[in-house]
Amino acid sequence: MKHSFIRIAAGLLLVSVIGLGVKLFSVAGDIRRQSDLDEARPADVILVLGAAEYRGRPSPILEARLNHALFLYRQELAPRIITTGGKGGDPMFTEGEVGRAYLSRHGIPSEAIIVESEGETTVHSTVAAAEIMRRMNLHSCIVVSDGYHIYRVKRMLQFQGIDVYGSPRPTEPRHGWRQEWIYLKQAIAFGLWRVGIPV
Repeated sequence: MKHSFIRIAAGLLLVSVIGLGVKLFSVAGDIRRQSDLDEARPADVILVLGAAEYRGRPSPILEARLNHALFLYRQELAPRIITTGGKGGDPMFTEGEVGRAYLSRHGIPSEAIIVESEGETTVHSTVAAAEIMRRMNLHSCIVVSDGYHIYRVKRMLQFQGIDVYGSPRPTEPRHGWRQEWIYLKQAIAFGLWRVGIPV
């Protein structure tokens, strides 16, 4: 009787693990497909996800995201840009503030730039950005980030009741197991968010 119970429990555990693996790979496939889509269209605001900054200067990744936001703004797809991101270990600067300074240097009027500078994770930044949008009566946004990041950010913002369109920063096409591993990690992060663990 005891051995029968153990076999049943082990079987159920195996089925659960297989089911979880299938679901993760399915979400990773959705992330891969989303990463190649540019859905940019007129919206209330362009939302730029933060990335590293170095003593007040944007990292190459953050600069590429900001440049893409500049392009979309100059196409008149939205009248405002939100830059996001907290300190990330830098006691002097936040990613959001560095983003604002960069955009200002490139001719974006200060009144068109909104800064979210508290978020230390993607979840925190999206929740804070959604709150800013609600306060300003903004209902739609174009999300600018790396392609692999957009699926998760879109779902988080949609959960907050926002209409979201993804527009990944331009990058060189990448293939191989490293890229697939990035998609799988994003699928895991998405799954953790779904069960209430912010990453």
